[in-house]
Amino acid sequence: MIALIEQKLCRRRLCNQRPVAHHGFNRESKSPEVNVKRFVAVLILMLSSAAILASAADATKVDGWISDSMCGAKHAGSGAACVKKCINDGMKPVFVDASKKAVWSIDNPDAVKNFYGDHVSVTATLNESTKSVHIDSIAAAK
Repeated sequence: MIALIEQKLCRRRLCNQRPVAHHGFNRESKSPEVNVKRFVAVLILMLSSAAILASAADATKVDGWISDSMCGAKHAGSGAACVKKCINDGMKPVFVDASKKAVWSIDNPDAVKNFYGDHVSVTATLNESTKSVHIDSIAAAK
């Protein structure tokens, strides 16, 4: 607002100094390349911020068990040896939600390889349509 008033004063010749020296703007010195670079930098910043916020919004913290695809929720919490044996025999690891006893396939099974049969707390992105989960972080539940 102040800049507009200063510009109007200079146009009406109420200000005795040159606009560049006094008011700090010079329309001739800003090249289109500077404006494009500034626009691209701001655009990249906005898009990366949006991507970070979108991924953080989808992640959910859930407690449960790491089991195997054959046994599922049958022995969640009581059969760590069976889970390890079944996974070593070719079954895939799954996540069993502690509250709903729902069984979810794991998109990134390497993330849970140290927690077979354990009660865990995970931060994950759930995909309801495929009944799968992508583990972002995992820790032993307290």
